[in-house]
Amino acid sequence: MKRPNLYRSRNDRMLLGVCGGLAEYLNMDSTLIRVLCVLFIPNLALYFIAALFIPNQK
Repeated sequence: MKRPNLYRSRNDRMLLGVCGGLAEYLNMDSTLIRVLCVLFIPNLALYFIAALFIPNQK
């Protein structure tokens, strides 16, 4: 099975769609990804850096 491309989600977004897109890419629940991001990303700037490099969903 081919994995989908990594992108920022347009449908499952709270802020910029990074966690929603990552959840779709990893086939996981987006709430779990959001909790893990809050726990393990020490600096919110990393989230915004990821948002710069991950393209929007088409």
